[in-house]
Amino acid sequence: MTTNAPADRLAAIFARIDAENAQDPTTIDDAGTLRPQALVYGERMTVRLATLSPEASDLVRIAARAQHVRRFDMPRGSYPMDKPGYFAWRNALKIHHAEVVGRLMAETGWNEDEIARVGSIVRKERLKRDPDAQTIEDCAALVFLEHEFAAFGAKYTDEKIVDIVAKTWAKMSEAGHAAALELVPSLPERLRALTVKAVTGA
Repeated sequence: MTTNAPADRLAAIFARIDAENAQDPTTIDDAGTLRPQALVYGERMTVRLATLSPEASDLVRIAARAQHVRRFDMPRGSYPMDKPGYFAWRNALKIHHAEVVGRLMAETGWNEDEIARVGSIVRKERLKRDPDAQTIEDCAALVFLEHEFAAFGAKYTDEKIVDIVAKTWAKMSEAGHAAALELVPSLPERLRALTVKAVTGA
């Protein structure tokens, strides 16, 4: 199975993913400019992957860019607002993201094996056993920690934050842990202390 492709083919699939994500009606501040949230997220995943795994294959790069492709099609409120509803929503999103990126890859000349592989990575199948899926999980956690954790933390109690960080930490690899620890000093004081507590149990 091909793992790397001509630069123009990779650029083409990135452009298609970005065009889909640019339709997100929700905007966020990105360096002082309001931009579609899904588009910014895909770019941040690409940047993080380049740091965490600079030798990643093109298929992993596609999976990173498409991690939340068209997530806005399935808002959280479209599923029951309880724990079973949350997990059902998350599972449906994985399938949705894989289907969307598979369609876009087919339209830009990628073969069935390549599409299947990206779909598996996006769905994070065999986490902890598939290094590529694990890399995407690490990138997602690191993007959250760097860009979203401060706003997220303001909404929840200390106990809830510790629980969420501990569960996230358990799903990350050693390389992900090392990268996360580099980000901890830049967190607001409260979140920094809670993150340390979640990681060390102290």
